Amino acid sequence: MRIDIVTLFPEFFTSPLQTSLLGKAIANQIAEVHLTNPRDFTTDKHHRVDDEPYGGGVGMLMKPDPIFAAVESLPILPKREIIYMTPQGEPMKQEMFKELANYDQLVLICGSYEGVDERVCEHLVTREVSLGDFVLTCGEIPALALINGVVRLRPGTVGKEDSLKFESFEDGLLDYPQYTRPPVFRGWEVPEVLRSGNHKLIAEWRKEQQILRTKERRPDML
Repeated sequence: MRIDIVTLFPEFFTSPLQTSLLGKAIANQIAEVHLTNPRDFTTDKHHRVDDEPYGGGVGMLMKPDPIFAAVESLPILPKREIIYMTPQGEPMKQEMFKELANYDQLVLICGSYEGVDERVCEHLVTREVSLGDFVLTCGEIPALALINGVVRLRPGTVGKEDSLKFESFEDGLLDYPQYTRPPVFRGWEVPEVLRSGNHKLIAEWRKEQQILRTKERRPDML
């Protein structure tokens, strides 16, 4: 999988892309990430990537021409999605990550200022994606979240791939509570069923806990 990030702040990704499982996945060529700065495609002497919005308003908008030029400079793989990170987009969900993990190429456009010229969304972008119902200072943060969520589903990223089958959202429920040693910590005990060795009872307990936790925290999922 090839991931292209169109960003005014490529240095934002330096540490995260070299850290933990994501860094290992990139080092092992499970995914390759390329950074492209639209400022490199400006033609004026000041390298401006933003301008005032027509009709007035607060703030500045990213101009369309540097973004189009940046994306059009990239190679095109057979199965590709051009994604604009915006609060107005489709909320990120596990099903989305599973779908995108099967793509050959993801092009992620990170907005700044008050967003991008609408012609970028209408004529270049194929999908708009949101991290949630809130506003951040830049699109780099949700882009990083999307990369992490997608790449971890690629074969070889997670050591024990079976663990991907038993986590939150995989069966429409939140994850069950988990414990490790010591069996008693400050008077708080690990549930006896988990120490019983009875795998059937453990499986039943975990399913019950998933349903209870989902009812309490995310009843909208049921």
